[in-house]
Amino acid sequence: MNGTSFQSDIKYWLRQDNSVNRLMFVNIAVFLVLGILNLLIFFRLGPAVVAHDFILRNLQLNVAGNGILYRPWGIITYMFTHEGLFHIFFNMLNLFWFGNIFRDELGNKRVLPLYLLGGIAGGLIYLACYYLLPPSVLPGGPLIGASASVMTFLLASATLMPNLELGMLFLGHVKLKWLAVGVLIIDLIVIPQGNFGGILAHLGGSLLGFSYVRILKGSGTDLCAPFIRLFEWIVNLFNRQPTPRKFKAKKSPLRVVRNNEPSHAARLDQLLDKINEKGYNSLTADEKQWLKKYSDE
Repeated sequence: MNGTSFQSDIKYWLRQDNSVNRLMFVNIAVFLVLGILNLLIFFRLGPAVVAHDFILRNLQLNVAGNGILYRPWGIITYMFTHEGLFHIFFNMLNLFWFGNIFRDELGNKRVLPLYLLGGIAGGLIYLACYYLLPPSVLPGGPLIGASASVMTFLLASATLMPNLELGMLFLGHVKLKWLAVGVLIIDLIVIPQGNFGGILAHLGGSLLGFSYVRILKGSGTDLCAPFIRLFEWIVNLFNRQPTPRKFKAKKSPLRVVRNNEPSHAARLDQLLDKINEKGYNSLTADEKQWLKKYSDE
């Protein structure tokens, strides 16, 4: 991509059919908008204060004063909203790692649904505890950040592949299950230091990630399936094209079909599409054998 424009690089990044990239793009875009407004506020530009407060108030998850009743969409938008460089940096770094691990195993179509389910679970846990616990324990400040969704991917990946080893700086190779346990322990240890609401959201997302994989493996029920069908319906709604007129094509005397089998290139494309959508484990034993045979040639 050397020599291409910044706009071309962004388009190339988004066209890779990777939902993790697209989620990162949305999070970073919202962060930049709020960051630019904060910069304008620093230079004492009055309208920037109004714009910043309006955007943040409508994106965050508001609970105090029954704020969720007035802005219920906050249960979705809060998970795309960050303030603070370290906040978004570590969330996006972990989303890139664990989101792609999950994507490689269970396919691209499940990434956005699980991100949303994890964020919603974290938000609901936070809401429930706000109404159940005394104000002295959980004052009820607004909730922002993708941490609950990121924890969902971490626990889902650790439940899927507990013995997968990752190379960690200063720690060497660590199994994914121990990394997940370590992060959860750290969350519990730092509760006295504040951000109790954020940690509750982390635990909600973690529980969703663990439960999702256990239910999928145990009963075959895919909690992401309703979201997948909804998104496919929306995409098809906008991609509908008028039905072309039917006509008979002349048969070419040079065309040769052998046992109605697709060419190697066509079948390879089909298998790669299947892996991208549903993960490598969706392949049958014959498909895995065929892929291994022709990738070794």
